[in-house]
Amino acid sequence: GEDWQVDYYIWDCAAGTGNLLNGLSNKYNVWASTLDTQDVDVMRDRIKNGANLLEKHVFQFDFLNDDFNKLPQSLQDIINSPEKRKKLLIYINPPYAEAPQRQFQRLGKIAVEQSKINEKYTNVLGQGNRELFAQFLTRIYFEILDCRIAQFSTLKILNGSHFAEFRNFFKAHLQKGFICSSANFDNVKGKFSIGFMIWDCSQKIAIKANQFDIYDAEAVQIGSKNYISLDEGQYINDWIKPFRADVAKNQLIGKFPFMGNDFQQQNIIQISHHKMVYNKAAGQFFINQKNILYAALYFAVRKAIPACWINDRDQFFYPIDGWQNDTNFQNDCLAYTLFSNNVQAQFGTNHWIPFTEKELNAREKMESNFMSKYIKGQIDTEISFDLFHKVEKTTQMPLVFSAQAQAVFDAGLAIWRYYHQQPDSNVNAALYDIKAYFQGRNAAGRMNNKSKDPTYNQHIALLRMALSILGSKIAEKVYQYRFLIK
Repeated sequence: GEDWQVDYYIWDCAAGTGNLLNGLSNKYNVWASTLDTQDVDVMRDRIKNGANLLEKHVFQFDFLNDDFNKLPQSLQDIINSPEKRKKLLIYINPPYAEAPQRQFQRLGKIAVEQSKINEKYTNVLGQGNRELFAQFLTRIYFEILDCRIAQFSTLKILNGSHFAEFRNFFKAHLQKGFICSSANFDNVKGKFSIGFMIWDCSQKIAIKANQFDIYDAEAVQIGSKNYISLDEGQYINDWIKPFRADVAKNQLIGKFPFMGNDFQQQNIIQISHHKMVYNKAAGQFFINQKNILYAALYFAVRKAIPACWINDRDQFFYPIDGWQNDTNFQNDCLAYTLFSNNVQAQFGTNHWIPFTEKELNAREKMESNFMSKYIKGQIDTEISFDLFHKVEKTTQMPLVFSAQAQAVFDAGLAIWRYYHQQPDSNVNAALYDIKAYFQGRNAAGRMNNKSKDPTYNQHIALLRMALSILGSKIAEKVYQYRFLIK
């Protein structure tokens, strides 16, 4: 209601210089604390210049380490009163620092993992303890019982796989929420969605599914979005892991790292040569002739839909049945993958050329015809594995491609043929090698977006357009089989 500030007490326990408190009218019901004493000094200077706060209500406090007995007595009285706590609103934009690989590190003066709150609640926080804002929410939930929380943060607590344990204990009514772009915040790197959530902790409701309004930079509502909360074992990486090739027993043709289940990791998901050292921190999915179709399906599902700030934290899930018998979908994914991978011939034999020497008018024989033979059903792909206590066997047949996938093949063939007309072409070149040949690299070593060769630019533009059309077709099945949930 309009008079809520009369009835409610407000504490920003991660206040910084007090920006979040601008516009509040009842200074007698507002407290602001922050870790850095310099920020306290800034807030007190702002009070002298008209900021609507009380100097005694502004103080230094390390929320993740200090005891509540260090708080002003007026705030302690509220926290210690069951009735007043129900009228206490913790209003915060906590820091989003994250510790990599669960290792201790310091960012400025903030210890990401090694706080007293993390040590106290590490058994219930699980992997969520890497996030500072999760530590804030955990202390509030357990030590300021039945209060209300209004907080900005990423949406990981709602749908992130690493926050499944957090959602096991954090039971509260999410009354309302909206998302906006991180670009609206100062000193935040990257573009991703930041949510504002209002929780009533007196109502113990499990986090399951919630709808958020979407606002643009001008505070105009541009739509709405659902966030689905799942348990451990229900994400896309749980689905793909059983299909991994045995490195010791199988002839490898490539690999990709699987790390995270959301769009935030989209750039990390790249298929490369299996001998290339790439992203050692992530788990590695090795590819051979027996699991290439599953690898391609995973890759295309993760890559076909462009990432943006709105979907940045969307999670990819364990699919429902149906994809197993949808050969059209599987072949679409293979076509998408064949012309989107990062395999390079410099690391060893390139098995990812989908055309024959004759089709390319090549000057000599290639080291590997694996992919063109695979497409024609000439590779032994009988696979037998124990998955969910049953044995499945499939045998590869010649692949039949949709019109959209065939358009990708046609555009790709034109590029390969044009490359093979060059006097210094490498018959074993991968598509990535061909792009590097024509586009070159800048001073920083990154591949340029365009080439000085107009004929190549026309060819690559047609391929990109065909891939975009095929990606849109794949996206429909991504939602149909609930790899993503709208």
